[in-house]
Amino acid sequence: MRTSLKFVSELPTTVRIREVGPRDGFQNEPEVIPTDAKVRLIGMLAAAGLQRLEVTAFVRPDVIPQLADAEQVLGRIERPAGVAYSVLIPNEKGLERALAHRDRFDEINLFLSASETHNRKNVNSSIAESLQGLERTIARGVEEGLRCEGVISVSFGCPYEGEVPPERVFGIAQRLAEAGCEEIAFGDTTGMANPRQVGEFFAAAHERLPGVELTAHFHNTRGQGLANVLAALEQGVSSFESAFGELGGCPVPPGSTGNISTEDLVSMLHEMGAETGVDLAKLIEASRAVQDLLGRQLGAHVLRAGPVDWHRDK
Repeated sequence: MRTSLKFVSELPTTVRIREVGPRDGFQNEPEVIPTDAKVRLIGMLAAAGLQRLEVTAFVRPDVIPQLADAEQVLGRIERPAGVAYSVLIPNEKGLERALAHRDRFDEINLFLSASETHNRKNVNSSIAESLQGLERTIARGVEEGLRCEGVISVSFGCPYEGEVPPERVFGIAQRLAEAGCEEIAFGDTTGMANPRQVGEFFAAAHERLPGVELTAHFHNTRGQGLANVLAALEQGVSSFESAFGELGGCPVPPGSTGNISTEDLVSMLHEMGAETGVDLAKLIEASRAVQDLLGRQLGAHVLRAGPVDWHRDK
């Protein structure tokens, strides 16, 4: 896909961030993080001003034991005013399980992949089969008054199939939107995107998906995560997903790093004059807490170097 890029006249002045570390990040850790620690860290993230938090997933405990305590986490976390909690839902069974705790969350995130190979390896279904199941799940979620987000993995490239045609991604997104998703997140699941590609992709996405909140979900596997954020901002995208400490990742390819870090994203946005509602100092405290819990240095640059604040003293 090669198109002439048309940049918005001004970058977004307000950016919405969904923190996915408590789900996406903890899911990819080799050890099971204690429920008490999860509850404490989610509280710290909410106190830092993050208004959208993906807190857990209703997946099979025998497949992802790191998230087997979904009910316990939901039952124990505080529900601050102005904070929307979301849970990841793989299918109708997962939604039924989640609905037993309907008063504890606000949104559901539903996922599939943009390549057949990745989708089969991830959920053992074809894209068509996944869409059929998700359409039923979304309809039930809408009936329950839940806000629905569709998440499309490997939107910018697949480690098995290589290039993923944008038209295929947009076709999947359109099906999800027609089923009732108010928001579509496009995942760079293995960090294969580049800034030019991202700019062209979102320029086309705005035309194909009017009225849908477009969200970018980048990984930093090849060090281009924040550059891709800037390319998306230049096309008017104002919704992003990230993980504190740069938690998360993907088992393919070997050596994959995590999501772009929330503190790096917030620091960059604040330096560029965009408002996020996040207290960066408190966010760094949360990242230090999870780093201490895991007992290893995390990848977030701002966690190591601290924020740029020299000019504020002048």
